[in-house]
Amino acid sequence: MTKHFSLKPLLLVLALGLGGCAITEPLTRPEMTLPATWSEVTAEATANAAIESATWWQHFNSAQLDALVTEAMLASPDLRIQAERVIQAELALRSTSASLFPSLNLGGNSGWSRSDSGDGGNSAISERKSSALNLSASYELDLWGRVAANIDSAGASLAATRYDRDAARLSMASSVATTYFQWLALQARLDIARQNLAIAERVLRVVEARYRNGAASSLDVSRQLTAVLSQRAAVEPLEVQARQTRSALAILLGRNPQALPLDGERIDALAIPTVPAGLPADLLLRRPDLASAEAGLTAAAANIAAARAELLPKFSLSGAGGVASNFLLSLADPSNSVSLSASIVQTIFDGGRLRAQVDISRSRQRELVEAYRKTILTALKEVEDGLGNAARDANQEVAQGQIMAQAERSLRLAELRYREGADDLLSVLDAQRTLFSAQDQLAQLRQARLADAVGLYKALGGGWQAPAGAAAAPQAN
Repeated sequence: MTKHFSLKPLLLVLALGLGGCAITEPLTRPEMTLPATWSEVTAEATANAAIESATWWQHFNSAQLDALVTEAMLASPDLRIQAERVIQAELALRSTSASLFPSLNLGGNSGWSRSDSGDGGNSAISERKSSALNLSASYELDLWGRVAANIDSAGASLAATRYDRDAARLSMASSVATTYFQWLALQARLDIARQNLAIAERVLRVVEARYRNGAASSLDVSRQLTAVLSQRAAVEPLEVQARQTRSALAILLGRNPQALPLDGERIDALAIPTVPAGLPADLLLRRPDLASAEAGLTAAAANIAAARAELLPKFSLSGAGGVASNFLLSLADPSNSVSLSASIVQTIFDGGRLRAQVDISRSRQRELVEAYRKTILTALKEVEDGLGNAARDANQEVAQGQIMAQAERSLRLAELRYREGADDLLSVLDAQRTLFSAQDQLAQLRQARLADAVGLYKALGGGWQAPAGAAAAPQAN
């Protein structure tokens, strides 16, 4: 009796024996220490609690801002682009994962041919008909973990893309808030400029009346008229900036730049929240861009493992089966065929191409490690700068409020003394310029404080939290 030898048990034993030989690469992180505390000693820096909510923009108590950010999250072209990138990364992972399964191919053919094998009267005509249906399968044994490493790389790239989407959402909310605050500041500065224009025109009427009564010179009239014209010229640039800022805000929302109605909120009515800074060591788990860099390191390690596995032999299995018939478009009375094969391929010489790919992957990993380290250092600086800016601008706003109060008093006294003839017009002009500058500077400082809070929220991750195990923070110094 003939014994049939089967390859299946042998291949199973081979797969089990070599399955533990899969190549892996350890995850490399930058060697650095983080400070235990922030250098800037402020109320925010000493508040070690994390940001509680991801909807941090609601802490400014602006219904208009809340509506704008909500709309941007749904309709912004930039966020929709980022969402499509996530979908592409998901599909790339699905495509890579398909390598774990065998490929099956089904083919069929049917044909007819006729030939004349003779000449003259002795010619012989032959006719041939055939139909066939074939099914073939092939499968590569992932003994060294090359396919698994590629899947790990694609999975890490997908995670990085998702973190990039989260970072884009945080950046979008920050941009909307900053642009909206800029528009409010321009509206406030426009109101101040128009009020100051009215003051200058009022003083001009007083000067003209004194000139008609012989109590003022034509030089006084000319000086005050120059002040009126200068103040009037300052209004139009602010109007243009306000329109351009509103159109920029419309672009962020995915709207037509010419159509964005805004409610008339006042910038001084908004709340300026206290942003808890937390600890520097917690920053790695609170910023999506750092989590994305971490995922990039994971992908780099997997790419090295895949490149190293390319140096080793490839084992593959293939099989085919089919039926054939001597009929056209028919499989009646078919003949059967079956084939099985196993193969091994080892690259002997490629001019160093595969080795170079390994070296390229390692160099790419070192590049990403340094990029990650730089991102951490930049994040630490952004928080420190944000804390310092918030403290400085808060103090500046208090001082500027006192300056403005004194400037208002000086202008009232200067006008009164000028009407009574106790002082000249130069004192009034100087008091006007001082008041105009103080009011405008106070509005800009209010905008700066709001922007400082937004910058701190963004630098601290805006309430974002990394998934468990996404990052491992370096040790605090």
